[in-house]
Amino acid sequence: MEVIKMNTYKTSQIAAIAGIHPNTVRLYEEWGMISKPERQKNGYRIFTDLHVMQIKLARYAFQTEILQNGLKKKIIKVVQTTTKGDIDQAIIITEEYIEQLQQERYNAEEAIKIVQNILAGDDDNNIVSMKRKEVSDYLNISMDTLRNWEMNGLIQIKRKENGYRVYTNNDIKRLKIIRALRCANYSLGAILRMLTKLSQNPDTDILEALNTPESNEDIISACDRLIASINASERNAHKMIKLLYKMKMLFK
Repeated sequence: MEVIKMNTYKTSQIAAIAGIHPNTVRLYEEWGMISKPERQKNGYRIFTDLHVMQIKLARYAFQTEILQNGLKKKIIKVVQTTTKGDIDQAIIITEEYIEQLQQERYNAEEAIKIVQNILAGDDDNNIVSMKRKEVSDYLNISMDTLRNWEMNGLIQIKRKENGYRVYTNNDIKRLKIIRALRCANYSLGAILRMLTKLSQNPDTDILEALNTPESNEDIISACDRLIASINASERNAHKMIKLLYKMKMLFK
């Protein structure tokens, strides 16, 4: 980057400005979250206004709580790409990240509706017949993930006489619920316990069926919590885009 004349700071000074511990500044440098600072003859690091903005960007990124579907990796990649000087690419990745967040929010809202319909006793009798590849494309879930969920007992798919798996409408509903709960960071074991109770007794109170070691929460509240986390992450992402454009203006 071609940098305009900027203020310079010691490690302790930039840490105080950012509101973090000096050791965190060093960690950000080690992780590639900020550009390598120049050093004085005595070895002390010299930070600039650019580093202040990079730390701010990194803090926005680290505040996200969504770990599934590569979202955490993607937002960290924004920071690392910025550190390498490619702000335009960082903006593109952030915009892709926001689009993915919006899709995850739609998935969580859809899962809530499915559960609400189950609780209301509504049943969709429309029968669909889809192969695994079709389901993978339709739900944007990898084939390996579908296999993993089946191997772990989250879902049992019937087979035709020729051995091919056939996914029904109820299977699709179940997968949508699993997808939302996985994005909400529920373990496969917690989801399996909830689904097993539901399978053993269709009249199971779903609002009490999802039991994790940490807390007793239902599918709807889990998805609500996920949506709140997505909304917070999206707000941070928009702040990051504003900051990236500001950096683009100041540093060429």
